[in-house]
Amino acid sequence: MTTTARSRLALGLLLMTSLPLTSHLDAQGQERSQFAPDYDPRASLRAHRPAVPGTRALVTSAHPLASMAGMDILMKGGNAFDAAVAVAATLNLVEPMSSGFGGNGFMTVYHRASGKVLSLSMAGPAPRGVVPAEMTPALLDRGIKAGIVPGNAGGLLTALERFGTKSLAEVLAPAIGYAERGVPINQNVVSSIRSAQGYFANVPTSAAVFLPGGRVPKEGELFRMPDLARTFRRLVEAEAQAQKAGKPRAAAIRAAYDRFYTGDIAKEIAEFARANGGLLTAEDIASFRPEWTEPLHTTYRGFDVYSNPSTSRGGFEVAMQLNLVESFDLKGMGAGSAAATHVMAEAIKVAKADIYRYVADPRSYAVPQAGLLSKEYAASRRGLIDPVRAGAYPAAGAPAGAPPTSRAARGPVLDERYERSYDTTSFSIIDAEGNAVACTPTLGGNFGNMVVMGGTGLLLNNGMRLGSTSPYPDNPNYVAPGRIPILNNAPVIVMKDGRLKLVFGTPGGETIGQTQFQVLVNVLDFGMGIQEAIEAPRFRVDAEPSFYKPGAAMTLALEARLPTAVLDRLKGMGHAVEMLPAFTAGVGGVQGVLFDLDAGTMTAGADPRRAGYAVGW
Repeated sequence: MTTTARSRLALGLLLMTSLPLTSHLDAQGQERSQFAPDYDPRASLRAHRPAVPGTRALVTSAHPLASMAGMDILMKGGNAFDAAVAVAATLNLVEPMSSGFGGNGFMTVYHRASGKVLSLSMAGPAPRGVVPAEMTPALLDRGIKAGIVPGNAGGLLTALERFGTKSLAEVLAPAIGYAERGVPINQNVVSSIRSAQGYFANVPTSAAVFLPGGRVPKEGELFRMPDLARTFRRLVEAEAQAQKAGKPRAAAIRAAYDRFYTGDIAKEIAEFARANGGLLTAEDIASFRPEWTEPLHTTYRGFDVYSNPSTSRGGFEVAMQLNLVESFDLKGMGAGSAAATHVMAEAIKVAKADIYRYVADPRSYAVPQAGLLSKEYAASRRGLIDPVRAGAYPAAGAPAGAPPTSRAARGPVLDERYERSYDTTSFSIIDAEGNAVACTPTLGGNFGNMVVMGGTGLLLNNGMRLGSTSPYPDNPNYVAPGRIPILNNAPVIVMKDGRLKLVFGTPGGETIGQTQFQVLVNVLDFGMGIQEAIEAPRFRVDAEPSFYKPGAAMTLALEARLPTAVLDRLKGMGHAVEMLPAFTAGVGGVQGVLFDLDAGTMTAGADPRRAGYAVGW
């Protein structure tokens, strides 16, 4: 190209780029956009973040570094199960108030080679030495006596052993590096530490980790967890020793599992508990086993919906709420409408009335699972939903197979009013082979039992806290020795004709089932994309004193992005309405992947209510 030609081209480009974007007039003499006829630059965005596409793999979690840790494993040839350990281990460091290897949780997975959806319970029981009559609400909530058996470590190692391909050394490498070198601490973690500062200051092992130099870390400074790194290295060392002895991959990972549950790590946790007045023993820890089970299953508008059975109640909530609203034309009512919000809120009340009565540890109570999930039972309970009027919190129904109410007192009635927790974390992963992992691990309340167990760097789940257990001794979920307290964690997998449609989960304590219900309706009824479905305004139904009590006072709390007319209409229906911030972590932090079955594509979304971040490959 000659110099003259280049000059003419440059001039043409300059003229094109300097033209006004509305440089044409329509027949009425009004300016018309050069873009598509329906383009409106003033239109509201349906989502403030783009959905993240992937052609081979996707990872979405509560922190960018955790998502990248998982993607790093995938790009090095690992699968979704390998990546899940990398993500969970990194979250232990970058979101230490919400999850960790010393916590508990649930996983819902799709194993492409077998075509099966499976549930993995990573939930540990209460210590066998618990005496309910001696446990006050404060002792159940935090401190050395509040800790229960850690389940996440065993669950993650079990999933890696069964379905993974990488070594434990490979998948723990990102977390070990971050824990030793440090990561810039974000505002979410700083705020959580500040809220716990008064307690940490009186626990030397916790203060050493979370109050370095005796102060709350500043946002952006490097935060390290060297003791946690050493615990991870001990697991890797056990694997390496087994490999050196000629043991195969699965046996080497099992050696790491054994070191955690019966070796020096377990002994250190138990000895620290004993020396400081705790209840957890080496025998409690050694007796734990993660459990693979069939997931809960229901159908909704032609889709198959899978989640976790008890000792999760969130899976029951999702399935039962969907069953209750299936006969309502939610799509016709419209997303965010008063009519749809009302019907969904009423379904939440009806489902929770049964769940908080009948869902408990199935080892000690015959949970009427089939009865609760039946479409016939949903039809019988649907009559409690008045389409135009808010109802009271109902008494539990009588699903098929429901055991008689127990009248045997096993302890005192505990405090009916207890602090709600919205902590926990969740992540979702899709790999190039078509495997899917949705995992929701937790420490329970903020920093769990709030006591770092000796030199392990680990906190324990405070699973016996009220909410996860019932304050009423005639409820099957009352605290008891060796009983697994109920979690709400319940990641979801949705399929259509044997193909993945949606993989997601959320934190949020007692709101988990409610939030996941709303996201499912956003996608399956309202046709939203994954990021739009995550960002859409949410609500939660609150109960005072709690959902364990029939007749409890109900409040409908809504994010302050709904039109005034919708709020006024809900008030007119009889709802006691409370306004929440426009985006609040009090209604969860969803991470998910959505498949377009017609186009054969997939996109991930991450919740801006927390520090969620999705990455694609």
